[in-house]
This record gives sequence, C-alpha cells and structure tokens, in this order.
Amino acid sequence: MKAAVLAKPAPIIDKPLQVEDVPTPEPLSSQVLLRVRACGVCRTDLHITEGELPRRRSPVIPGHQIVGEIVAGATAELPLGTRVGVSWIGGTDSTCWYCRNHKENLCDAPTFTGYTVDGGYAEFATARADFVFPLPAALDDLHAAPLLCAGIIGFRSLRVAEVERGERVGLFGFGASAHLAIEVLHAWNCEVYVSTRGQSHQKLARSMDAKWVGTETDKPPVELDRAITFAPSGAVVVAALSSLRKGGVVAINAIHLDRVPEFDHDRLLWGERQLRSVANMTRDDARDFLQIAAEIGMQPRVTQFRLGEVNEALLAVKRDAIDGAAVIVI
Repeated sequence: MKAAVLAKPAPIIDKPLQVEDVPTPEPLSSQVLLRVRACGVCRTDLHITEGELPRRRSPVIPGHQIVGEIVAGATAELPLGTRVGVSWIGGTDSTCWYCRNHKENLCDAPTFTGYTVDGGYAEFATARADFVFPLPAALDDLHAAPLLCAGIIGFRSLRVAEVERGERVGLFGFGASAHLAIEVLHAWNCEVYVSTRGQSHQKLARSMDAKWVGTETDKPPVELDRAITFAPSGAVVVAALSSLRKGGVVAINAIHLDRVPEFDHDRLLWGERQLRSVANMTRDDARDFLQIAAEIGMQPRVTQFRLGEVNEALLAVKRDAIDGAAVIVI
C-alpha cells in the first residue's frame, strides 16, 4: 500500500514525510482492517512530525482522524463495509485506576493512533475494534474526518469547562477545533465570544455568528461564565482567565503550550476562578459528540489534500493558512 512515512522528525518545511510502498498491515484478533477513505490533519500530527513530542515509534505513519471502511476483522457488531471513525486514543489498558473509574482518557498505558501505532496517512490502517466508532450516514467522509479529534476534543473541552445551556462562553483561538465547538454552543443557546489572531479566523468567527470577535488577547465586553483556550499560548490562558466572572472555569485545550507569563494571582484566581487542562478523550465523548454532530448537521470548513501533499497540508496547518480543517483524501 501507499503510506506517508515519518522516519526522522524534522521541520515540516523540509518535507520529512515520504510517500512509500509499505506492506499492508494484517489485523490482530482484536483489530479491524480499514480501507482509509479520508484522514484529518491535526496540529498534534505537526508536533509529532517536527519532533516537539518525543519519538515513540520509528518509523511511524501519522494521522489519527481516520474515516475508513472495514475490510477485514469484521464482527457481528461491525460487519464488513461498516464505515467507522478512529481517533487519537487507539486503546487503553482497561486495568489501571483511571480506566476502572471512568477516566480512560487519563489511562496510564494508552495507545495513540499515528504516534505509538501507525495511523491513517495511508491506504489501509488497523485499529482496535473496541475503539472505532460507527459513523452516522448524515456525516460524509470529508466532513466526518475533522470531527474525530478536533471535534471530540473540543466537545470534551466544553465538558471540562462545565458549560451549561444559555451561558456566555469565550473561545480563545478559532481554528479546526473551535469552529466545531461553536456549533455545539449555538445548539445549546450559548452566547459565544471569540478572541483570535488573524483576520481570516476573525472573519470566520463572525460568519459563524459569534456575538463578539476580538484579537488574540482582547478581553470580551462582558464577563464570561466559561472559556476554552485553543491557542498554544500562555498569554492567551491569562487573557481567558482575566475574562471570567467569579466561579468561572478556563479549560486549556492545547497539547503543547508555551510559558504562562506571571499574572496577578490574588486578583485573577480569587473568587474561585479555575484553570483546568483537557487531556485526550473518552469513547463516551466520541459517541455523544458524533450523535450531536449528526443531529445538528455539522459541516466543518475543510480544505482537501491528496496523500502526496501531506507535507503541504501540515505546513498549511502550521502557518494557519486555511480556515477550518485540512483533510487528506485517499
């Protein structure tokens, strides 16, 4: 099969992913084999490719927002031809304290798709049968792919921030994940305030009916009940915290975050304002979000790339050169 292989991390400008002929994987007894139809491009893939995350498998085929069709390893629940999605968490140990206490996103020994096992920048991929998600017919391949990480993690961020219907919610950063979260917030009748850099991202937020749009660290004109930060910037975390009412929550959705600058702890943390981090996702998050996405007719903004253009797709993500999400169509 054809696959985009990372042998050695390097700046994406140097095109470290090479499309090669490699053996088609054979599924284990607990796995299904998927013919990949599309795979979303995530900023985490960029961190893996450029070496900002430590190497865990070499060589590796990245890609963890996989839409595929089961072609081997079928079960009664997952017959041949079933269209399924695969996300970042590719498996857990099921035995650690976190797994036993409904916190599998914090598992001590997880498997990460496209990082510790090969992912979806390829014509075929294997996945654990208990970690794939049948996709609603209302979600086509191209638009389902970005939902499988950016969408699910954004949805988990809303849960971590404990967003309730009708609240004022701030989104700090407006890329692949935030432009999906805003649709859920609208469905929940929330007022959405967006602070983001780049005129194209600001224009996108306005087109998606944000109540107010400002620059990256601008403070919204009202106190927020909740805020979610998507930008990998410590300064943005402080900006979000300073926008909260007493008792409000900031959920930090960034796997890679630069230094948080000093701030007035007494003023900003007083009043039980909280900072929380978002880590991975659970299968319940995935199932619940995909159901909501289908019900509200979610249509992510996407830009298509071919497998041979995978380096260009990652470079576009790095440079914020596209609105919404990049998707590799196999």
